[in-house]
Amino acid sequence: MSLRVLINGARGRMGLELIGSAPKMGLTVGAAVDVGDDLPAAADRADVIIDFSSHAATRATIAVATAKKKALVIGTTGHSAAEKAELLALAAKVPCVWAGNFSVGVNLLFALTRRAASVLGSDYDAEVIEMHHRFKKDAPSGTAARLLEIILEERKLTAEALRHGREGIVGERTPTEVGVHALRGGDVVGEHTVMFAALGERVELTHKATDRGIFARGALRAAQWVVTQPPGVYDMQDVLGLK
Repeated sequence: MSLRVLINGARGRMGLELIGSAPKMGLTVGAAVDVGDDLPAAADRADVIIDFSSHAATRATIAVATAKKKALVIGTTGHSAAEKAELLALAAKVPCVWAGNFSVGVNLLFALTRRAASVLGSDYDAEVIEMHHRFKKDAPSGTAARLLEIILEERKLTAEALRHGREGIVGERTPTEVGVHALRGGDVVGEHTVMFAALGERVELTHKATDRGIFARGALRAAQWVVTQPPGVYDMQDVLGLK
């Protein structure tokens, strides 16, 4: 019997991609729900819940997964740091993959960014630039937020080092600040660039997504992997063996 998935957020762009991609990967869509639908009842028809609904629904989705003892894949973004920390503790009661981006290429970008940040010292100014379609509601993107976390971790900095855009007479750039810039427009699926700029040279790591299907296929791959894992919160680095 093939793995049964529940798609939460089924009428959104990612939800539709997941529904279309699941059969191609040998998975069965046991249920597809959206706002107002009966999620607890639908969970009985699935082995794993994939949530791409809304950050506002994450807590309720985790509650259903833990009550029904279902594996969970979470792809929503836009949570505050405090809220996410609390939700991660709740999600750890079941096998859960939580990622801001399920693209295989983006997760390689995460690994390369960590390596670059560890090799290139503070004389290389770090900036993260992301662009998405005009309909995206949160900024910076979950992917950009993870890239920033990686840089801060490697440089032993706190979130106080982040500079979200610059305006006015801000003075010279300090060695410890990390810039982040969110661009919005058109139908851009997702573009992320991590820049390390020094006097005399610049290193840029870039990923550009042109097909939303890459995220759906990654999330479904995560669903296939997570059902075999013990309870705990994992990310795509775990799924892909990049750690």
